[in-house]
Amino acid sequence: MRLHTCLTPQLLTLFVASSLAAGCSGDDTATSTATEATGTATATASSVTATSTATATSTATDPTATAGTGTATGTTTGSESTGPTTTDPTTTGPTTTDPTSTDPTTTTGGTTDGTTGGLCEEGTILCEDGVSKICDGMGGYTSEETCDDECAPGLGCVLCVPGESQCDGDGVLICNNNGDAWEEGPSCDGLQGLVCDEDLGQCVGSCADLGLSYIGCDYYATVTQQYDLYNTAPKDEFAVAVANTANQVAKVTVTRGANTVAMVDVAANSVGIIKLPWVNELTKGTGPTVKVTDGAYRVRSTNPVTVYQFNPLSASVTNDASLLLPVNTWRNEYMAASWANWDNLSLPAFYAIVASKDGTTVTLNPSATGNKIQAGGGVAADGTGEIMLDEGDVLQVITSNGGDITGTIAVADKPIEMFAGHDCTNVPFTKAACDHLEEAMFSIDSLAKEYIVVPPIQVPNNNLDKAQMVKIVASEDNTTLTFEPDQPVNKNLAKAGDFVMLSETTAAFKVSSDKKILVAQFMVGQTAGYGTSDPAMLLTVPAEQYRSDYLFFAATNWVANFVDIIAPTNTAVEVDQMAVNSWAPIGNTGFSVAHVPLSNAGDGSHRVTADKKVGISVYGVQSAGSYWFPGGLDLDILPQ
Repeated sequence: MRLHTCLTPQLLTLFVASSLAAGCSGDDTATSTATEATGTATATASSVTATSTATATSTATDPTATAGTGTATGTTTGSESTGPTTTDPTTTGPTTTDPTSTDPTTTTGGTTDGTTGGLCEEGTILCEDGVSKICDGMGGYTSEETCDDECAPGLGCVLCVPGESQCDGDGVLICNNNGDAWEEGPSCDGLQGLVCDEDLGQCVGSCADLGLSYIGCDYYATVTQQYDLYNTAPKDEFAVAVANTANQVAKVTVTRGANTVAMVDVAANSVGIIKLPWVNELTKGTGPTVKVTDGAYRVRSTNPVTVYQFNPLSASVTNDASLLLPVNTWRNEYMAASWANWDNLSLPAFYAIVASKDGTTVTLNPSATGNKIQAGGGVAADGTGEIMLDEGDVLQVITSNGGDITGTIAVADKPIEMFAGHDCTNVPFTKAACDHLEEAMFSIDSLAKEYIVVPPIQVPNNNLDKAQMVKIVASEDNTTLTFEPDQPVNKNLAKAGDFVMLSETTAAFKVSSDKKILVAQFMVGQTAGYGTSDPAMLLTVPAEQYRSDYLFFAATNWVANFVDIIAPTNTAVEVDQMAVNSWAPIGNTGFSVAHVPLSNAGDGSHRVTADKKVGISVYGVQSAGSYWFPGGLDLDILPQ
């Protein structure tokens, strides 16, 4: 086995100061990898002389496999100086360097500082030929020790150099910050086409260096509450759609717990529909709150794909769909948004939490309206609870009369996924008919302070806007809202989880805040008088998470499908290689919106490209039915 480490002078400075872990491939490239939102990052740098400087340039060979700029993932290329050795102008006297050395702390003939050429400070620990030496500050050493295993600058003799990595079967081991133990790193999952490269000491494959976006290789599909007349096969099927955007076959495996449920090859640049059994504990009845062991379906692919779940698949009078978010983007803190419990018919709202790691502890913090819950699964009637979940487990929290889980915050010690929605509801309650709602929530880390909100269009009159209800939810106390153009709602939210709601509005606007907010949109029911379709739910994507290239799926069994595009004014946009020319300005925001009908020919795969970053949402309608979801987004960590 090979160990991989490389410490430049710059890294040495960081290492001594903070015991930063870093790994090195030992060649001319540098790779940084983030296997999951809170995972262990490893970095490598090219070999340099003691006085050269390493530089890095980001590259992206596949626009679908990288995300925005908030979190560095992907591949970087390191370059090193090939000219004369560069010296620090403040250095007095020459610096002796070995041009072939990859260890900037190696000295020849004295205790010089490899970055300045001066004497090293008293107490500084250097490594030379496997010997740990402690400088006395006067050109000598107070002690020397021959190391049995490794020598780490700043630490001395250790078991391993912090940040080194090595393969261990199909997994990676990473040396801890103290250099005294190997810790479990990422698993090189063969079902994601990953193997551990013995030379690099890390996972390699097309799924190894994914950015933070909706495109990924590892997902969890989750059955949720549904009106009981529409959650029984074969009339109604729960299903996932897997869109393969690569130029090679994607081998997709679906498991539930230890059991393989489906194995499907999805051809290049096509979509595969995978029907899955309903999970009755999660979808039947109207409560109570439950914890279901292995309740979620894990969907893995050997190539990056996009995945959507349909509840149910067929175009019916009560369904919705969710854009699934890959595991590498999951975070530890989420806030729910949904419609309130429909008291008159005792039809509940819900949120569901899924774990990807064993021993995940989830703490529930109900909002002011989220404290009326059907107790169960370790959750109290006031919505509080601390629940342990293992990989694939699902906790589904169900409202009781008077409850609205909007604003409830779940915090976990390991990354989780959250869905939220409704069994079946009118929007508003006085306008028929009821429809299932669901959406995968965005983590609080990925929320922002500015959103552009636009209504969908009416069908069959595509020149008119369809009314919607809009909830704007505070993630922190004392949040202040502003609107362009202004909207007639309260502008001050006192507590985290508090929200305001715009009722039956066709307004398009920008909402800004001084703290992060979540925005949810709800189509009104068909009897409200705004054309075909019943309620559906959408999470609004913040402008900071827009992209310039989207690959998405729209089910072809709907009467009409649309993609709504929000773009900076004068942006050049194409849908399926056709220019978009019909735009409407959104007040004085500097953004415009286009409602573009989608063809039902083909398999439902579509693409949006633009010369600037834009936001998209996708929806389909029929008489008394609809679905609605974000067409994609980046999931960068945004500042508070």
